[in-house]
Amino acid sequence: MIRRYRFGTMIPTDSVVQSIEISGENPPFWQGGPTRLTYRMQPEDVVYGLGENLRGINKRGWHYVSSCADQPIQTEEVLSLYGAHNFLLIDGREQRFGVFFDYAGRIEYDVGYTDIDELCVLPADENYEMYVITGDSCRDIVRQLRRLTGRSYIPPKWAFGYGQSRWGYRNADDVRQVVRSYRENGIPLDSVYLDIDYMQDYIDFTVNKSRFPDLAALAAEMKEQHVRLVPIIDAGVKIEPGNETYEQGRENGYFCKDEQGNDFVGAVWPGLVHFPDFLNRDARRWFGRRYQVLLDQGIEGFWNDMNEPAIFYTPERLMQAVHSVAALDDPDIAMDKYFSVKNQLGTLINAPEDYAKIRHRMDGETVEHEKVHNLFGYNMTRAAGEAFEEKYPDKRILLFSRASCIGMHRYGGIWYGDNRSWWDHLRLNLKMLASVNMCGFLYSGADIGGFGADTTEDLLLRWLALGIFSPLMRNHSSMGTRPQEAYRFTRKQDFANLIGIRYGLVPYLYSEFMKAVLTDDMLFRPLAFDYPGDEHAPQVESQLMFGEGVMIAPVMEQNADGRYVYLPERMKLIRMRSTSDYEEQVLEAGHHYVRAALNEVIFFIRPGCVVPLADAAQCVEEIDTEHLRLLHFAESGTAEYRMYDDDGYTRDYEDPANIRVLRVTV
Repeated sequence: MIRRYRFGTMIPTDSVVQSIEISGENPPFWQGGPTRLTYRMQPEDVVYGLGENLRGINKRGWHYVSSCADQPIQTEEVLSLYGAHNFLLIDGREQRFGVFFDYAGRIEYDVGYTDIDELCVLPADENYEMYVITGDSCRDIVRQLRRLTGRSYIPPKWAFGYGQSRWGYRNADDVRQVVRSYRENGIPLDSVYLDIDYMQDYIDFTVNKSRFPDLAALAAEMKEQHVRLVPIIDAGVKIEPGNETYEQGRENGYFCKDEQGNDFVGAVWPGLVHFPDFLNRDARRWFGRRYQVLLDQGIEGFWNDMNEPAIFYTPERLMQAVHSVAALDDPDIAMDKYFSVKNQLGTLINAPEDYAKIRHRMDGETVEHEKVHNLFGYNMTRAAGEAFEEKYPDKRILLFSRASCIGMHRYGGIWYGDNRSWWDHLRLNLKMLASVNMCGFLYSGADIGGFGADTTEDLLLRWLALGIFSPLMRNHSSMGTRPQEAYRFTRKQDFANLIGIRYGLVPYLYSEFMKAVLTDDMLFRPLAFDYPGDEHAPQVESQLMFGEGVMIAPVMEQNADGRYVYLPERMKLIRMRSTSDYEEQVLEAGHHYVRAALNEVIFFIRPGCVVPLADAAQCVEEIDTEHLRLLHFAESGTAEYRMYDDDGYTRDYEDPANIRVLRVTV
């Protein structure tokens, strides 16, 4: 059951697609007023949700701020990441309910941080809508939220292959060398990502002709090798006369304004930029159609970046800081003055004072950016998604974003931003998979191996053993870090085998993904969602249910030869070194230490379940789905698996012919 409550005058977010009448009573379970809502938690209550965020699957014991943030330093004290996903699910013995705040502004969630047993929600103002969802189970509550907010985005099937990215592929020959090295070493690959280096002076919808003299020819050449190029698009439009995007945006008034009504000026990678006003439907439609410049060159996928929006500085505040430094004419200054100047320079990036100056135009009304901050990245991706649907109504195009809020999940996926090559971030990757699934983001994933810092061979192998199950499986790293393409390391065959396992499992992954989308379900779930009566399940945060038939439990500690695993029921362990080299072992319910070498992937099959396994392939298009091995845990009788086997490119999702029934008889 869903009940809707309105406070104040809400700014439309378009996050909700289902019509629910407004309830006249006070929201159940909650105390207090609209800008301070409290709920008294019981000691055993588990608090799920908040999508892309730090810490555990259970959010108790910390505080979080829902405000899309350009945050590359993801340490435990950080309160905001790139996404703002305002859904909580409280699971307790006495009561179970979810709450979705349909709100575009800043919200703070104090989940037992100030008072260990109090959950406190603090919106920045009282203008929002609140949906309280009750149901028979956690999974039922999530399904209701997903129906409320609409069907999740579905990418083309090739986007379930392995992708290679690095900030630093500077020209067409770099791309060719990457693809050549993967193919020569027999390591599967389906996509290469182009970071900002492919652009001319970092200007959107341009190509640097000296580095990429013929992008269309390169895209065609790569596609012949079953590899797609996926370029980045940034949110800022360079202020440069003659730049077509700039000229069109300026002439039509499509850029965000400042307090005086002038086009707002900030600085990002191209230097000084204007930001398209994505909350203006005309500007959104214009910007979405600009992607056609690259689509016409054979591009079939994009990743949207810097769309919180990130602002490196504004000219006014930069000059203030420069003048402060220039005024220092004596190196022997008081430390308080030194730190004042240092802080002034350090706080130029993503400054609240700068965001406060931005104005949007929504439905003829001027709106302050602070009130709609979390809609910016959402509507950038919406702009592209709507343009693709208009131009190509029966074709899927890969699209995912850094910034997001609930509602954007209908138009694209997400990646979890600028993580690091840390074992902690490998563990965080697993925990986010379930949390973002609750909020509708099924096509998601982290940068495998870590974006910042230097990875190690063992970290990358262990991360791949998790990434095998993640819908977005992309190895991405930053300029200046250790190169981490799979062929760079000594154990090349192990990398080929592990990534090959991903391709062998694509029939299962793709099927379970499609089922989750079409039934408004989750692909990844905490154990407690599937075993609600198990008192141990809520405590297990390093294992996840994956689709209907599998539990994953990757090794996430350095130098470990295995890990402890909790089995809520009797399961079959699969220890796999390649798609043709694996072992099976039935384990009883309870606690086990399961060994797993660096070249092994472990997962568990539930009783009565079947997992189709293909042979390894070099790309998704070469996966043989006609000749499958059926891994299973059927001890007697017949077990069935409904495999989703469409063409992977069109949008005819509901056709019954897409389903193949596979049977195992014991």
